[in-house]
Amino acid sequence: MNNPTTPSATLDQEPFYLPVGDEVALFKAAYAQRLPVLLKGPTGCGKTRFVEYMAYQLFRGEGASAELRAIEYPLQTIACHEDLSATDLVGRFLLQGDETVWQDGPLTRSVQEGSICYLDEIVEARKDSTVLIHSLTDHRRILPIEKRGLILDAHPNFLLVISYNPGYQNVLKDLKTSTRQRFIAIDFDYPSVKAETDIIAHESGVDGEVAGQLAALGAKIRHLREHGFDEGVSTRLLIYAAQMMVAGVAPSRACDVAICRAVSDDADVQSAMSAVVQAIFAEPMNG
Repeated sequence: MNNPTTPSATLDQEPFYLPVGDEVALFKAAYAQRLPVLLKGPTGCGKTRFVEYMAYQLFRGEGASAELRAIEYPLQTIACHEDLSATDLVGRFLLQGDETVWQDGPLTRSVQEGSICYLDEIVEARKDSTVLIHSLTDHRRILPIEKRGLILDAHPNFLLVISYNPGYQNVLKDLKTSTRQRFIAIDFDYPSVKAETDIIAHESGVDGEVAGQLAALGAKIRHLREHGFDEGVSTRLLIYAAQMMVAGVAPSRACDVAICRAVSDDADVQSAMSAVVQAIFAEPMNG
């Protein structure tokens, strides 16, 4: 497992993010009141990039205070998974030579330093991890560290952000009401064709025409839900296809490996997507 104490990037450069609604204003308002934020939306639609963008705007942007600018790591990002425990978030005792020393986890560091802590795909984490954050999301704003017998008061600048994908939720991996109602919620979806064209062109380097074709491809595939998949293709995969083209791969083959075969293993689904690719790029698919 990756070291959960590895800090996020310092965000010295502004991440590219293209706003599609009022999400920037909503996040700034939530941060001004230190209200925890829940981001809901399909995989690969820009939730993580949005958090990086907002962390930059708040801690590195023109209006950032000297106090916020002084925070070296304004964003701690944790990719949640089924083995992620409360210990991974809070910290643990480690043996160093003949001594036992405490090592803070990313959540603890964020609480102490006053940065943004982002728990990506929170429903994938173990239940003890979810319960742990409850005391940080109400008036108490505290983090109990049972192994040290401590209760930490969150730094005034601290903010907790979580995300999840409602499209993949089920009985075992839904976000409990007791957790959900501790956050303001901002909904995300895939961008419009025009906005997605701009995003693909910026992120991959392909020209506007190809970016537009890929954006149109994404929109059409997302309308194939009756073929057996719920969400279609992510913006991320469209960018991957564009990057493959930039590397010299033929458009049809780039779409085949980055989209058709990545989205589904079902032959009928792949065939349906391949037909859309052929219609847009007007060249035969390589079998």
